[in-house]
Amino acid sequence: MTTLTVAGVLLGGALAGCGGASPAPPPPPSAPATASASPAAKKPPTMAPGPAGRTPVFSRRPAGGGAAGEGAAEKVVALTFDADMTADQGPRAKAGERFDNPELIALLRRLKVPSTVFMTGRWAEEYPAQAKGIGADDLFEVANHSYSHYAFTADCYGLPVVGKDAMARDVERAFSAFRQAGVRNVVPYFRFPGGCYDDAALRALTPANVTAVQWDVVSGDAFATDAGAVAEQVLDGVRPGSLVVMHCTRSAAPVTGEAIGRIVPELRKRGYRFVKVSELMEGRPE
Repeated sequence: MTTLTVAGVLLGGALAGCGGASPAPPPPPSAPATASASPAAKKPPTMAPGPAGRTPVFSRRPAGGGAAGEGAAEKVVALTFDADMTADQGPRAKAGERFDNPELIALLRRLKVPSTVFMTGRWAEEYPAQAKGIGADDLFEVANHSYSHYAFTADCYGLPVVGKDAMARDVERAFSAFRQAGVRNVVPYFRFPGGCYDDAALRALTPANVTAVQWDVVSGDAFATDAGAVAEQVLDGVRPGSLVVMHCTRSAAPVTGEAIGRIVPELRKRGYRFVKVSELMEGRPE
């Protein structure tokens, strides 16, 4: 078992309330796993498969991984935002709970912060216009956070569990939901719900042809009420090449926007440049 221990810091209370058990989602229509902005678009970098074809995992640019291949670490950081919605949360959305955060997206646009949004397929179905708008903006890239936001291992914050034989289909179904919503700028990256994965999950996702993306800085924004504490945690943790995990859901992360308003100016003051995950991955040493 190689479950990431950092995930426990991230979403403990947040994910425990992500809905009751229900069957794994049905398989999607046959379709390619990924979508790109256009045939001429630059192909996003990916990592080579691990041993026995296992899905590779990326969590940060290694120290010394300058984009120009230089020895010194470049002061870049990737801010990532999980747009979470579990497959069985439709009734809660109908009752008025907001799993989106358009104000946060607008703030990132005003601050001109390139970002990667890890979106569930269910979120794209609930907010298709927002999903399309994010994907049409070159400031952002959209990555896969599963269709269902069900766990890919047992004992992952109380989430329902996707069966091993349904994992690749769940990922493919999310890509299909992006296509149906008209989302562009989709990259072949995947983030495990709750950050929970093991060797069996990495093997099961091999047919999806994705690179799993984790993080090295936990923002602690899930259900936080103190934006200053979230900002401080990020600012204390960021190093050259860091990858930060945050959230793009109003009900689960209500102070993320306020925290971003503090984080971005301070990191720029410190000489950092914001990049998407694809650029951070591109600069890793071979």
